[in-house]
Amino acid sequence: MTTDNSLLIQQLETFRLDFHKLRSEISRVIVGQTEILDDTLIALIGGGHVLLEGVPGLGKTLTVRTLASALQLDFRRIQFTPDLMPADLIGTQVLSETADGRRVFDFQKGPLFTNILLADEINRATPKTQSALLESMQEHSVTVAGATHRLSEPFFVMATQNPLEMEGTYPLPEAQLDRFFAKLLVRYPQPADLETILDRTTGTSQPTVTPVLSGARILEMSALARQIPIAKDIQRYAIALVTATHPEQHTSSETARRYIRYGSSPRGLQALILGAKIRAILDGRCHVATADLQQMALPVLRHRMILNFEGQAEGISTDDVIRRIMNQMDTASAS
Repeated sequence: MTTDNSLLIQQLETFRLDFHKLRSEISRVIVGQTEILDDTLIALIGGGHVLLEGVPGLGKTLTVRTLASALQLDFRRIQFTPDLMPADLIGTQVLSETADGRRVFDFQKGPLFTNILLADEINRATPKTQSALLESMQEHSVTVAGATHRLSEPFFVMATQNPLEMEGTYPLPEAQLDRFFAKLLVRYPQPADLETILDRTTGTSQPTVTPVLSGARILEMSALARQIPIAKDIQRYAIALVTATHPEQHTSSETARRYIRYGSSPRGLQALILGAKIRAILDGRCHVATADLQQMALPVLRHRMILNFEGQAEGISTDDVIRRIMNQMDTASAS
């Protein structure tokens, strides 16, 4: 074994320990949402952003606040409303007076200038305001009055939306949904989890979180994850999976041709590979396996597909479509 290999194995072991340390610390406050926590941390390390969908009261806000505390990072929360303007996020030019009496414009930074941003009920803001946020998510910078201002690194956005109350909302267009690394569905807690939640929230003592990692360490983990190799046949499986979601492709699946109007973008393929690399590390491997891709398929692809009329009429979900496509691919490879 070479020295380089020994160093890489040691770095990957430290990666796993730090990941589990962070998840364990967050779990002191957040109960039962292990899958949500894992996928959120994977998106954070992968350099992406997360869209959380769930009814109110499931701990979405508490999750991102706890994450910021465990990472010792700056945290801001913005409640999106129809009257929110882009300047309320980005900031604005303010006329001020200098010591020598001259008047100059100073840029006053908005709440967007933070490390971890909670965009609460993002679908309640107008498209103009949504676009201002999504531009910063992609570029990690904002431009005001011709000047470019870089955002702090790491910069992680967790946006939430309520799937029930849709009156007075502005659903995110598909092209903007594509900016999110993953879309996570927050399920209602199990009875045992509800009991634990009550014990923690209705008693005299409240659980607290201690910072366990730094933002710089998250950036190091992100760089390390990209070094994980992926074999050509595994990469071709990922390409085939994403291509199979496009009904117009000659390699598309029967399920796609029947239920899908538009398939995933190349950005979905990139998120699939990055997420699978992090999954491989967490599973104690130095290479990506097909199982890693399959684990990441639902969170990174579910919001990047548009169902056609037949799919909507039958009430099928994009999760069901992805599962059927993977099953058909497994059946075809086994035959």
